[in-house]
Amino acid sequence: MWFAAGVFCAAAGVVSLLRSEYEREQLSVEKTVIKSSKIGKNLRLVFLSDLHSHCFGEDNKRLLKAIDHVNPDVVLVGGDMMVVKKTADTGVSLKLMEKLTNRYPVFYGNGNHENRMNLERLVYGDQYDTYENSLKKLGVIVLRDRTELYRKDIAITGVDLKEGCYKDFIPERLLPEELEQKAGKAGEERFQILLSHSPLYFNTYRDWGADLTLSGHFHGGTIRLPFLGGVMTPQYQFFNPYCAGTFQKDEKYMIVSRGLGTHSINIRLNNKPQLVVVDLKPKSPN
Repeated sequence: MWFAAGVFCAAAGVVSLLRSEYEREQLSVEKTVIKSSKIGKNLRLVFLSDLHSHCFGEDNKRLLKAIDHVNPDVVLVGGDMMVVKKTADTGVSLKLMEKLTNRYPVFYGNGNHENRMNLERLVYGDQYDTYENSLKKLGVIVLRDRTELYRKDIAITGVDLKEGCYKDFIPERLLPEELEQKAGKAGEERFQILLSHSPLYFNTYRDWGADLTLSGHFHGGTIRLPFLGGVMTPQYQFFNPYCAGTFQKDEKYMIVSRGLGTHSINIRLNNKPQLVVVDLKPKSPN
């Protein structure tokens, strides 16, 4: 009996690992429509997050083809495009950014891996400065605690969250006034997009004034179960409701990407990599 149970568990483990390897290469393109009276005309954006140096085909040809197929007006990047551990390999990200900037305007907000590379100078030296300068030379608009206008009706802000926001198990609180101190005031007349890597702080983002927050970080919860959602975040929180999806409250939205790659725990089950497409459309005032 115990032998049979062991064989069954081993077989289930092998099947799960094979399924995970398959899913990690299956790019899912998913669209969301958001309407607002602040938007003057239609805008299609693509949101990329948590690539972690993964390649969908040689030089990410499949990812680029998927982006070209939806034909966005602008590409927004939510951070963690590389893995920063003992080293920081930014080559995959820079090659992708080079190809994207030849096609589209690209706005880039940092995640915890970019932040780590920037803050831990004793380990990584000036690698972050080199990376950011390379992005800027390519034409990428890097948003570190600042705002840029895309059109007269669209403001895009990127914020570098404090280290405590990425603390395991029990992250630190983030207050709207802290966000304002870092990134300034939200635009009230324009449709305000916020690139903030962690989705834990939706209420703070709303209170700050974000009409649409784009986040990632949680990799969809690694394993997704029916009715229960994502199992575990990279910060060891279990069944967190913000692992992935679209959330709305008081006409404020947050879209949490399942991400494009993995790191450390290289597993995806019922959790395909996600290319987020958002159609912003005008809404007639009531």
